[in-house]
Amino acid sequence: MDIETTKQDKIKGLFYSAIVGDALCLGSHYEYDAKKIFKAYGDKNIERFMGPGEMMGGQTHGIGWGEQNYHPGKSAGGTTDYGDYNILVLEHLANLAKKNEMFTLESLIPHWMNRLENSWGSWICTMTKETYAQLKQNVPLSQVGGYSNAMAIRHLAGYACFEDEETLAHFSKEVMFTHINDEALSGGEFFARVAYRVLNGADIIDAITSVSKQSNMFIRSKVKIAFDKVAEEADPNQALHNEQFSDDLALTSMAKLWDVGRSEPIRVGKASPTEGTLPGALYIILKYSKQEDALNKALVANAMIGGDNASRSIAIGMVLGAKYGLSALNQEWLKSLEQYEYCEGLLKQLPLLK
Repeated sequence: MDIETTKQDKIKGLFYSAIVGDALCLGSHYEYDAKKIFKAYGDKNIERFMGPGEMMGGQTHGIGWGEQNYHPGKSAGGTTDYGDYNILVLEHLANLAKKNEMFTLESLIPHWMNRLENSWGSWICTMTKETYAQLKQNVPLSQVGGYSNAMAIRHLAGYACFEDEETLAHFSKEVMFTHINDEALSGGEFFARVAYRVLNGADIIDAITSVSKQSNMFIRSKVKIAFDKVAEEADPNQALHNEQFSDDLALTSMAKLWDVGRSEPIRVGKASPTEGTLPGALYIILKYSKQEDALNKALVANAMIGGDNASRSIAIGMVLGAKYGLSALNQEWLKSLEQYEYCEGLLKQLPLLK
């Protein structure tokens, strides 16, 4: 296999590992009780795609918001809103490639609004609703977005279009246009750079470390927390090492509780804020990256933790997929992905996968 074929396998591995990881989370997305997930799945790890809340009464427990079905209309093999956003961006890039046009955020907005109005079908986050309303009120595109610190990686297809790290880093922020919070944007940029370097041959730890060094203090502090927690969990002398649900406890302990005045505090370490999502995703990447069948084990472990596991799945899948390539991904999962053939047709139109 020549170098170019290997690079293409890794680009597709990056994309599909993230999307498959997201689909594995559909059944437990926003369920914050890892023990409940484990019991619902027959006292074992997830082995197949599931519909929203499948095996858990059709609903999951969004801490602070109560039980509900967050993805009505979705079924096993489908994706959450995180996967949907990445497929939307893929659609747009493929359409631009056919017309030989360059990406601009202005060109994406009509496609995004059309999908929201006609064929979305997933949870619509507050920032998406807010940005949509702003644009309907003719707020300039340069001023739209909300202040949520929830990381939302949407730039997966960019690796099949852009060969420059700076371009990808900028692109990661552009397609997160619904957010203007620096923590969320810098989290997306961090993973954009890490995945780029891994895709181009860097060791995972070296990539994480090198990008962290050039990042802001917020990112550096979260990276350190992840490294420290991995070391703690691996140490037989630490109580965490001997816990059955050690990954769940590790993520829960890496960020504070938020008492936001709803039904109960939000466990930020497992929720969508970047202060939990970033170190949580890094913990899974670092812990499982050296294990046999690292990619698939990591995707399963993340799904079983619950919380906003779908957000973490994009970061985990893209980094480990960039390392191990498409051939390392569970092929049964890949082929049973609801939009696999659809995405295949679109990916083939992008410059680096033609």
